[in-house]
Amino acid sequence: MTATDTLPRRAAVAVFLSFALAYFISALLRAVTATLSPVLTSEFNLHARDLGLLAGGYFLGFAAMQLPLGAWLDRHGPKKVILGMLTVAVAGCAVFAMADGFTGLMAARALMGVGVAACLMAPLTGYRRWFDAGTQLRANAWMLMTGSLGMLASTLPVQWLLPLVGWRVLFWGLAALVLLAMGVIAVVVPRWRSIATQKIAVSADPASAKGQNGSYADIARKAYFRRATPLGAVCFGGMVAIQSLWAGPWLTRVAGATPLQAATGLFWMNLGMLVTFWGWGVLLPRMAARGVSVDRLVARIQPFSFVALAVMVAAGPALGEWTFVLLALYCMLSTPSAQVQPVVAMSFAPHLAGRALSAYNLVIFLGIFVVQWGIGLGADAFESLGGSAADSLRAAMAVFGLVSVACWVRFVRAGRG
Repeated sequence: MTATDTLPRRAAVAVFLSFALAYFISALLRAVTATLSPVLTSEFNLHARDLGLLAGGYFLGFAAMQLPLGAWLDRHGPKKVILGMLTVAVAGCAVFAMADGFTGLMAARALMGVGVAACLMAPLTGYRRWFDAGTQLRANAWMLMTGSLGMLASTLPVQWLLPLVGWRVLFWGLAALVLLAMGVIAVVVPRWRSIATQKIAVSADPASAKGQNGSYADIARKAYFRRATPLGAVCFGGMVAIQSLWAGPWLTRVAGATPLQAATGLFWMNLGMLVTFWGWGVLLPRMAARGVSVDRLVARIQPFSFVALAVMVAAGPALGEWTFVLLALYCMLSTPSAQVQPVVAMSFAPHLAGRALSAYNLVIFLGIFVVQWGIGLGADAFESLGGSAADSLRAAMAVFGLVSVACWVRFVRAGRG
């Protein structure tokens, strides 16, 4: 990164806030199915597998765009790419508002996923060039904090609005909000200064450019990328899958909470996530300056998330609506794995940041899709064997927990090697 790439403080704050608005909306769209699940299940007679597939449709559309998105970001820059893709998100909200069956809902969720696919990757690509390393860690954490704010808005506020306007009008309002975010980005975000040739970047730093000719095959061969992918897909992706979908059904089916109690629990859970990501944004630059790596944080803090998940599964309905406390602890203690993403980007040269970030994000969102649908399939399978709805969901969650532990062990052992 050159001096001319670094943005002045005021411009950097304005750029961050404009991207944060778009990411706020994308997170709200991602998580709103958890709050809407009782309404949609009743109105469209959905099974658990249908609900998992419906929520996962967003991530399927999202994941499908990641590889072309990386090349587009490196070539055209964050501003042009995110504005083009958000138009698809507007269409997705409109289709969802007009849907009259599961097929329409599924198509709309896929369009939303496609449309907001750049809402995190576009800013992180820009930050790789516009911010220094410590600020990149802070910006990543605070973008995720903004996402938690969006997920917070998808809980009690949505639950309160449903009786007043209905879920269809709600999605027309979200379409208008996406258009507002597009206008702010068009005004605030600077144009992309293209790097003339890859040879310039290579000559500036031959060591970091070795084996980085821009192909996704070279990115996939990077040792740290390979090491991080199971952790990102299962530990971080699985946490998002639970936060954005299965936390709601867990509270209603296992803990016996009412829809309003479940929405309240989700509200507090997402508030905890917001505070946690804010804290990481404050602490990570200071930790990095003192030599405390993200890998060390994953090794030492992530295991406590597995403990919280195990207690939650073992307790089952015993805790009632207060189960949200364990859900919140599980999600909050899983956040170290979220901080691996900017480390992946910084392991590549700046001109490859878009492709590296998008490739890693593809892994994460494929993981989210698989976990969301997989837990639903598992719950239905255990129920078909004679288990109750609550016990079947507990069994499916226990299987997910064991896979998460295995992926964490692999990450830590590969780091020691």
